[in-house]
Amino acid sequence: MIACPFVASPWGWTLLFSALAVSSSAFRAHHFLPSRTSTSRTHHLQYSLSYSIDIAESAPRDVTSLGDWAVNVGIQTSDCFQLATGDDGDVFAVTNRDLPGESPILIIPSNVMLTGMGARAEFVFDAQNAEQTLSNFYPSEHVSQFYLFLKLLKEYELGENSPWYTWLNSLPRYFSNGASMTDFCYGCLPPYAAGLALAERTRMNMFVEVLSEVSSITSETKTNEDLTKWAFSVVNTRCMQMPNEDYAIVPMADYFNHGGYEEDVSISYDDEGNCYAYSLRDVPAGAPLRICYGDSVNPSKLLAKYGFLDDSSPATYCKYIIDGPSQEVKALGYPDAMLFYNDGGISNECWDILLFQVLGKVNANEQSAFYQAWMAGDEASKQQYHQNYFSRTLSELKKHVDFLVNELEELEIGIETQMKRGKNADRHPRLPLLERHNDHVKKTFELVQQNLDSMG
Repeated sequence: MIACPFVASPWGWTLLFSALAVSSSAFRAHHFLPSRTSTSRTHHLQYSLSYSIDIAESAPRDVTSLGDWAVNVGIQTSDCFQLATGDDGDVFAVTNRDLPGESPILIIPSNVMLTGMGARAEFVFDAQNAEQTLSNFYPSEHVSQFYLFLKLLKEYELGENSPWYTWLNSLPRYFSNGASMTDFCYGCLPPYAAGLALAERTRMNMFVEVLSEVSSITSETKTNEDLTKWAFSVVNTRCMQMPNEDYAIVPMADYFNHGGYEEDVSISYDDEGNCYAYSLRDVPAGAPLRICYGDSVNPSKLLAKYGFLDDSSPATYCKYIIDGPSQEVKALGYPDAMLFYNDGGISNECWDILLFQVLGKVNANEQSAFYQAWMAGDEASKQQYHQNYFSRTLSELKKHVDFLVNELEELEIGIETQMKRGKNADRHPRLPLLERHNDHVKKTFELVQQNLDSMG
């Protein structure tokens, strides 16, 4: 291992370590087989080991040990792969040399990965009741993530005896996702974003509640709010969906940051479940290696789930909420295609859905006829409906945008007041992030507002 901690980077971040160079011929199967620890052995462990990982938000991360651990467990890294840290303390993957497209970056053996299915096989007899309870409220993807949550808690309890100890000790302690926010934070967000963030905390609380039905997790762990919040946030921010629709946390690949529309890395799996990371395009030396975490036109959703703002998108969801949307509304593009663009433009789907809603209040027969014209691709009939009801549709959209802009202005004043009083540093450290989120949304909405005002 070539250790080069705290190397200056021309990109403005600190390089932590370089990976050991390996040739493509070295990509082969490895011996690492994490043992399944029995419940009796787990209870035998003393908590001097169990709490050997300090998860306090201010605790340092040991990232420099991660490279040696990766080699020892059989993770293959090309010599371009390097971890760096930014001014905000975030740690992420970069390339330390010019990287041609279609170059191998990482190979992670399947038995190093943490998967929902693997965790379920380990805990299923103990967690059947918990799984059934969750299944009554959440889809299968969240049940898979619950098993990852259990796995992290169990490995944390094992402390230094866990095969994943070094990786666990490298993970973030501080998070800004919805589950980590406070009630004050929710009050600083507009209704749509606050709802998304609060839903994350509600799901975390449900995960914690059903822990009472899992006997192999100790009572000390179940009642440790900081630990369960940390484990939930690790799963929520680092797991990725696999081709078989299971969810997995892939050590080392979990250090690829979000790139939105500028992905640099492709993640794939072979029939044995081994994970491969290849470059999608040429990446210059020192640049981050990025994947896509999700829909980049919904920064509020990314904020709630991952705790960061993606302000690189050319558009954002218009935040128009329909309670109990019909199948017809969903077919028209609700909610994902209802976009406001950064130049003040409005997607056609926005107009179509708003018109459909307006017609539903005015004339159900015309609403049905408009939808049939949309289904048939009859643009002439569609445009006639838009022309006939434009003033009502425009009024509906103006009312929505004016409300959101006013709401964002009031929130801006409140956040600025708190920050001037110095409340953000200790009591509300996430305020600057929330302010940037609101400002990003507000700028787009103000441009849309100007566009709408010019229409009449």
